[in-house]
Amino acid sequence: MTVLRRVWPLLLILALLAAAFASGLLRQLNWASLAAHESALRRLVAVAPMIAATAYVAAYAAAVALSIPLGALLTVSGGLLFGTLIGGMLAVVGATIGAILLFLAARSALAPLLATRAGPFLDRVRPGLQRDGFSYLLVMRLIPVVPFWLTNLAPALVGIPLATFAGATFIGIMPATFVFASIGAGVEVVLAAGGQPDVSLIWSPPVLLPLVGLAVLSLLPVAWRRWGTRNG
Repeated sequence: MTVLRRVWPLLLILALLAAAFASGLLRQLNWASLAAHESALRRLVAVAPMIAATAYVAAYAAAVALSIPLGALLTVSGGLLFGTLIGGMLAVVGATIGAILLFLAARSALAPLLATRAGPFLDRVRPGLQRDGFSYLLVMRLIPVVPFWLTNLAPALVGIPLATFAGATFIGIMPATFVFASIGAGVEVVLAAGGQPDVSLIWSPPVLLPLVGLAVLSLLPVAWRRWGTRNG
């Protein structure tokens, strides 16, 4: 039973990976497929909104847990099908669940292997994460410079508590997620013309600067604590 508690996240991720490959789903998740199936997906949302929302969250969680780089596509799809607010929140929930699954897998069965392979990166982020885990992780989520999958693994390998990880993830991914969802809410014309949404908008100054500002604010408690330590 103890072994099962340690390996169940890894077993679940492997089962999701096998199901994704067996179904051919990975080959169908692209912008062209979204455009081709938009009408059918909208009908599903209209007829069975709860089932559609649950399936969307499950698909998002599976993609994140498997570290498949589909975040932009899935978040834009959420905005397209559910609207900015609902679609954005569903994406946040799905991404957080997937991140937690990967976190648990990394903290249990995969910990020795991942710690060896991620050694140099862990050495750089370990002191900050161990001392001010919530603030540092929040910054890493707000400014998506570090790959999402790596930000899921590093906190697990340095011993960040699950509650801290989940809270910082849920809050930190909200701003960028709602930006992508808002792109999806008005993307029908682009998809109908065979185009692809310009998700590079996230790096434009009107979007990036507020995210940087939020990241700086999240570090203020760290700066204040260090100032107090030096002058205490």
